[in-house]
Amino acid sequence: MYEVKTTELGRISIDLEVVETIAGLAAMDCYGLVGMVAQDVKSGLNSILGRESIRKGVKVNYSEDGFVIDVYVIVGYGTKISEVAHNVMQKVTYVLEKDAGLNVAAVNVNVKGVKVLR
Repeated sequence: MYEVKTTELGRISIDLEVVETIAGLAAMDCYGLVGMVAQDVKSGLNSILGRESIRKGVKVNYSEDGFVIDVYVIVGYGTKISEVAHNVMQKVTYVLEKDAGLNVAAVNVNVKGVKVLR
């Protein structure tokens, strides 16, 4: 749990799973992104995740400077990977800072594959 704010009325805390979900939904809203992938360490397999398990493609850590977000994605064939990654960084940072009021130190986009769209 991360404490967002403390007032005379009490405190506001947010679970890291909530941050993962918000970051995952923000990333999926970007053009050129096909999906998120979970990192299955045991088998080494990647599978594209649906919206119901979107947070499995996001890893969140907290540092002194703010949240460090790692996003694992698959981009569409024919899109400029660096542009898609840059858009994901901007969108995730914007949504977490402006909409959720959280401090973001870094957003790391890990492109795990390219998929041909039919």
